[in-house]
Amino acid sequence: FGTGKADPAKYAHTLQTSPWSVQIAGHAEDTGSYTLEDILKPHTMEDRVYRLRCVEGWSMVIPWRGFPLGDLLKRFKPTSKARYVSFHTRLDKQEMPGTRYPVLQWPYREGLRMDEAMHPLTLLVTGMYGQDLPNQNGAPLRLIVPWKYGFKSIKSIVRIEFTEREPLTSWNLSQPGEYGFYSNVNPAVDHPRWSQKTERRIAGNGSRLFANRIATLPFNGYAEQVASLYAGMDLRKHF
Repeated sequence: FGTGKADPAKYAHTLQTSPWSVQIAGHAEDTGSYTLEDILKPHTMEDRVYRLRCVEGWSMVIPWRGFPLGDLLKRFKPTSKARYVSFHTRLDKQEMPGTRYPVLQWPYREGLRMDEAMHPLTLLVTGMYGQDLPNQNGAPLRLIVPWKYGFKSIKSIVRIEFTEREPLTSWNLSQPGEYGFYSNVNPAVDHPRWSQKTERRIAGNGSRLFANRIATLPFNGYAEQVASLYAGMDLRKHF
């Protein structure tokens, strides 16, 4: 919706979220266009509280509502060639005025390795704080990958594609030296322009915006669940 901090709240009302469909493509047996109702109907929603860590150094604790992404992906019967999953955000320059400017190569794109996408912590989200997702937070369907920096949790998804090769992702395309494909939260690997060792937690208590600065945890505190996905990898190289 724009690069200003207030732009999403200011312009998000222009996004039309109904009707909504998601295109399933790539190396899977059951590809095609699915309505949002098709996507959601078989699944039971869960409420989960996750930490969210932005690459810019702030963080929040947020109650989300959704279901494991892996449960959805299995429905489309990915083939043995499906090693990655690519996601695209809706692109409409009238509804999303920020996309009129070449800040990134639109539409916004993200991707995960298949084992990351199938991990039970990876959530396909439809709500937060007990309500449906607001437009500025990624309505009607977004991803939450809690051990990665926030920009990996793509919003307003309209395309999911199973790929054999590592997919292109928007921030990595724009600044490959600053934003890696994996983008796991890692206090030992600083951003070229700032430290990632600590974070400012948004307080949310009405008296101040931020609580005291705290130490950033490896994999955002989810190392016990996900560190094995990256066993033997050089996380400085594959940042």
